[in-house]
Amino acid sequence: MHSPGEPALGLLRRARDDAYVVDRLAQDPAAPDWVIGFHAQQTAEKGTKAVLANANVLFPRTHNIAMLLALLKQNGIQPPDQDIFLERLTPFGVAARYDTGLDQSFSLNRERTRLETLALLEWAEAILSNAKNGSVGSP
Repeated sequence: MHSPGEPALGLLRRARDDAYVVDRLAQDPAAPDWVIGFHAQQTAEKGTKAVLANANVLFPRTHNIAMLLALLKQNGIQPPDQDIFLERLTPFGVAARYDTGLDQSFSLNRERTRLETLALLEWAEAILSNAKNGSVGSP
């Protein structure tokens, strides 16, 4: 049997792993943009799902960041400040992994993606940390 916070913490651990990849690869000119975008999207998805799971909010199996951010708002949880930027990562969740899945004119700002990804992770960690310490709500 899982403890109440276990699913949220598992999602947060995976979000950390994805953020690590973004942080390292964003600085490597040989790394493909789609790989960085994919791991940034996964960080946003898993970090947001960790916060939802922590609040006992049921969420669908989706890669749609906008949908997950809307669930936060519907449940009285303040979304991260960079929510508009994060919504742009949704195509990287599935479509960008295939050659035909992403508009070829799309340009990824690696440094902004890196910083926004790390900020999202920090937001999720703060909420889960506050919950662990007995605080309720956003950081």
